[in-house]
Amino acid sequence: MTMTDVTSIVLDELAAVLSGAQIATGARAEGNRRDQSEGTLSGEPLAVVFPASTEEVAAVVTIAAAHRIPVVPQGARTGLAGGANAIDGAIVLSTTRLKKILAIDSANQTATVQAGVRTIALARAAEAVDLFYPPDPGSWRASTIGGNVATNAGGMLCVKYGVTGNFVRQLTVVLADGSIVHTGQRTIKGVAGYNLTALLVGSEGTLGVITEITVGLLPKPASPSGVSATFATTADALAAANAIVAGARRPSVLEFLDGACIAAINAFDPDSALPAGASALLLVQSDEIGRAHDDVEAYAEVLWAGGAGAVTIAHDPAALEQLMSARRLLHPAVQAVRGGALNEDVTVPRSQLSALLLGLAEIAMELGVPISTGGHIGDGNLHPVIGYDPAVPAEIDAAHAAFARVIALAISLDGSASGEHGIGVLKRAHLDDELGPVLRDLQRRVKAAFDPHSILNPGKKL
Repeated sequence: MTMTDVTSIVLDELAAVLSGAQIATGARAEGNRRDQSEGTLSGEPLAVVFPASTEEVAAVVTIAAAHRIPVVPQGARTGLAGGANAIDGAIVLSTTRLKKILAIDSANQTATVQAGVRTIALARAAEAVDLFYPPDPGSWRASTIGGNVATNAGGMLCVKYGVTGNFVRQLTVVLADGSIVHTGQRTIKGVAGYNLTALLVGSEGTLGVITEITVGLLPKPASPSGVSATFATTADALAAANAIVAGARRPSVLEFLDGACIAAINAFDPDSALPAGASALLLVQSDEIGRAHDDVEAYAEVLWAGGAGAVTIAHDPAALEQLMSARRLLHPAVQAVRGGALNEDVTVPRSQLSALLLGLAEIAMELGVPISTGGHIGDGNLHPVIGYDPAVPAEIDAAHAAFARVIALAISLDGSASGEHGIGVLKRAHLDDELGPVLRDLQRRVKAAFDPHSILNPGKKL
C-alpha cells in the first residue's frame, strides 16, 4: 500500500468521526504548522483536525494509532520552543474547539475546563465568583489552559503563587491507543497510586493528549498596588530585588528589565510609560488584602535605599496595568527591533542571579550579539532574548551560538535550560548536559510505557 493510499484511508476515517469543517488539509492547514518559536523546523501535516470533545479526540487518536500516524497536539501555538510544530505526515490535533468552562465549584474552590479554554477566560470566570486563578503566562490573553499544563507554564505571579502545576488537581487524558483516563483527585489531598497528574504536567503532549483539567482556585486577593524603580546598574537592581525578597512583605510580582529591554519596548509601543535611559528597571506588586497599599510604600522605601534613580508608585488599576502591559511586550518588542529573536527562559537559584547576569554580558560581548534580558527576577527565571537579522546568515549563526552558551551558563550555575517555555525541539540538544544519560534513558522508558509506538509528538521534549 502506498503512502497516498494510506493518506486517503486515514482522511476517510477522520471524515467518519469529524465534520468537514473540523478537518483541514493542504493550504488550509498552513496556519497550524508551527508555534511562535524562531529557528525551529516544521513539517507538512497529513491533516489538521479540530475535535470538540474528549470522545472526538479519542476517535482521532485511535485512527492514528491503527495506522502508526504521529499526532501533534496543539493549543493556541503561543509556545516559544517548537513543541507544537507540525512534523511531516502527522495529524495535528488542535484543542482550540475544546473551549467550554465546565464547572466553577465555589464550595470546593475548583474549576473544571476543557483544554482549549484561554487563560484569561478562566481567570475572569473565577473572578466573577470572588475566586482567583493565579498562573498568568505572558501570553495569558491567548494561551490555553491545556497548553499551559503541557508546558507547566509560569508567569509574573509565580514569585508568590507558583506555576501551573501547583494548581492542577485532575486531568482527563487520551492515551496513545485512544483510551480515556482520569488522573488525580478533586480533593486537596490524595496519594493513591503514582502521581501521574504531575508526570503529565509539563510533558508537552508526549505522554497523552490532555482534554480536560480541574484546577484549584484561591480566594480573590486585594486589588494590587505596584511600584517601578530605575537603577544605574543591573547590580543595584538585583541588590534591591534581593532586599525585597528577604523582607517580611512578600510581593506578588517582582520583575526585571534591563536597559535594552526598556528601549525596545518604548520603541515598539508608543503608549509605553517605561522611563527611558535607565540601565535596569524593577516592577514590584503586592495583592495582600488589607495591606497592599502599605506593602508598596514599604517596597518604595527599600528601592530608594537601594539607589533607585526614579520611583513611581501606582495604586490605581489603570496606572498599574500600563506598567504590566509594557512588561508583557518584552518578546515581541525585542524581535521587532532586530527582525528575529531567540527567546530563552533559563532559571537559576536566586543566589546565582548575579553570576548569570554577568555571564550574559560576557557572552554578548564575546560573540558580538545583542542580548536583552528581562523576566522573573523574584524566582530566578530570566528571559535573555538574543536578537539577530534573519537576512544575515552570520548573525543567525552567532545567535544560535549565543543561545547554546546561555543554556550552558545556566546549567553550570545549578540551573535549568527551561523554567516555563518547555523543551520542544529548540532545546533538546542540551538535555544531556542537564540530565545526563541515565535520567534521559529513564525518561525514554517512561515515554515507552505511555506510548510504545512513539506516535505522540515524536521528536519533542526528550
